[in-house]
Amino acid sequence: MSLAHHRRKQPLVVRQQLLDVAARLTMEQGMSAVTLDAISGASGVSKGGLLHHFPTKNALLDALFESLLDRFDADINERMREDALPHGRFSRAYLHAVANLKENPDESAHWAQITVALLAEPRLRQRWRAWVQERTEEYVGTDSSVEAQIVRFAADGLWLADMLGSHDDGSDRPALIARLVELTNK
Repeated sequence: MSLAHHRRKQPLVVRQQLLDVAARLTMEQGMSAVTLDAISGASGVSKGGLLHHFPTKNALLDALFESLLDRFDADINERMREDALPHGRFSRAYLHAVANLKENPDESAHWAQITVALLAEPRLRQRWRAWVQERTEEYVGTDSSVEAQIVRFAADGLWLADMLGSHDDGSDRPALIARLVELTNK
C-alpha cells in the first residue's frame, strides 16, 4: 500500500499549496507557465490530486484570482477600520492598498500577472467588474462623489504605472497620494 493511503488527508492545505505554487509559477515564469503538469510537478501533488481540487486550468486561475481578491479586500477592510472619517473611507483605503502594492514585490508581481490575464480572460474581467460594482453599491453613501471616483481612477492609473514601471522616479509619489487623499475629503 502506498504512503498516500497512510498519510492524513488535508484537502484545504493541499488546495492552498496548489494555489501557492500556481502563484509562484505565474510570478516567476508568467501566466503561460501555469499548466496543470507544471503545477503538479512543482507541488509534488499528483495530477489526479490537482484535478480533484481544480478540474481545469480555468478553475485554478479563477481560484487564484479569488484568493488575490480576498487578500485585497482584507487589506482594504483593515485600512477602513483604521480610518475614522466615513466620507471617502473606501476610496482612501483603495488608494492606499493599490499604492502599497509596490512595497510588496510578491503581491505586486501576482497582481501584474493577473492583470494581464484580466485583459485576455472575459470571465476574470467580469469577476473584476462585479467586484467593482459590489463596492460601488456598498459605499454609495460615502464614496459616490466625483472626487472619490477620480481618486479610484487615479489609483487604477497608479497601479498600471507601477506594473509597467513607467513612472518610476517616485519623487512626487507621497505628494501625489496626499493630494488624492485630500480629494476624498470633499
